[in-house]
Amino acid sequence: MTETLSTADATLGLDPEETMSRDQIEALQLERLQDTVSYAYERVPLYREKYDAAGVHPSDLKELSDLAKFPFTDKEDLRRSYPFGMFAVPQEQVARIHASSGTTGRATVVGYTQQDLDDWAKLGARCLRIAGVTPGMKVHNAYGYGLFTGGLGAHGAAERLGTTVIPMSGGQTEKQITLIQDFQPDAILCTPTYLLTIGDAMQRAGLDPRKTSLKVGVLGAEPWTEEMRHELEEMFAIDACDIYGLSEVMGPGVAGESGQTKDGCHIWEDHFRPEIVDAFDDTKILGDGEHGEIVFTALTKQALPIIRYRTHDLTRLLPGTARPGHRRMGRITGRSDDMIILRGVNLFPSQIEELALTVAGLSPHFQLEITRPDRMDELAVRIERRDDCTADRALAAAGELQRLIKIHVGSSCRIDVVDPESLPRSVGKLKRIHDLRTQ
Repeated sequence: MTETLSTADATLGLDPEETMSRDQIEALQLERLQDTVSYAYERVPLYREKYDAAGVHPSDLKELSDLAKFPFTDKEDLRRSYPFGMFAVPQEQVARIHASSGTTGRATVVGYTQQDLDDWAKLGARCLRIAGVTPGMKVHNAYGYGLFTGGLGAHGAAERLGTTVIPMSGGQTEKQITLIQDFQPDAILCTPTYLLTIGDAMQRAGLDPRKTSLKVGVLGAEPWTEEMRHELEEMFAIDACDIYGLSEVMGPGVAGESGQTKDGCHIWEDHFRPEIVDAFDDTKILGDGEHGEIVFTALTKQALPIIRYRTHDLTRLLPGTARPGHRRMGRITGRSDDMIILRGVNLFPSQIEELALTVAGLSPHFQLEITRPDRMDELAVRIERRDDCTADRALAAAGELQRLIKIHVGSSCRIDVVDPESLPRSVGKLKRIHDLRTQ
């Protein structure tokens, strides 16, 4: 099923599956998909119940398009099965357990066999390699360790690639800076907003982020824009690349962006089958290039098979470039469950970030506050001015951002420009939306 690697590919250390043609990948997907659906049906009661209720059987999956006959899986399925009801192997075969924070309800629990962990490390290593991280580099890992999959997932990927890992974890920004100065890492792994926090803290301390040893940033776990990429690359003089994953599907490493093309994350389709569905009508499967919610089926997971998982991430599928057989994801424009509906207009934090970073004098640090003072929802954008922005310029910048939001988003809002360093900083994932309507 796999191609023979070219000399150049072998030199790069590519996995044979990375060089497969589209036809080869889809043949492998069908084979693995049929095995996965049967495996889940036989071993996980929830899948058997859902499929029996929907009148479908694993034997109905004869071609890739037949996947649409099967019900979706969502976070609530995992919560209802808490803690281990969706595991497909006995406990003694579960090598590791991770879980979400459960801030909006019961935690979602995921498990891995040793083979799952090996696959995860391999795919994460692909993401680092395609971004420009190479064996022998020192890698500063500022993703949080613990039940969150980010820290240990990125750690396993960096070790598998053959780098030297500095397992700093998240937070303790002053210590992050000290280690970056003293240990001289070549690459950093963290969320984009936390790298921004580190850069701001360095500048406040009189240090120039452009003069660190860092060459590559592999940044994920939250949506970010091209404008944010430009901000971080200018701040640190690095190449900043995206990485995508979510705990329920695997963790970081489902897809990774090329440092050469910087045109979206290639999905490792030998292990995952993506679909795009209409975010408002999930009976509609959309074609490549059409924008909607991305849905994932994992094709090789043993401990926790996941079939047609609703991610709520909004994007589109595009042809592969750096890895032509593997399709790319466009940038995540937001999450359907993070969407603000303001007087009938749909709005995402990433839209505000994109527009704000085009306005001179305004920084990337902002919050969205939603209130309902008089039976009508109102949005306020609280955004910091840059250090060199005077009060008069800040007033003009606020008016410009308000105008751009009205033109490009179609919503009226209030812009409050606040002083530098007055808004909370990210220590991992940053909360952008503060809904005060119930307070």
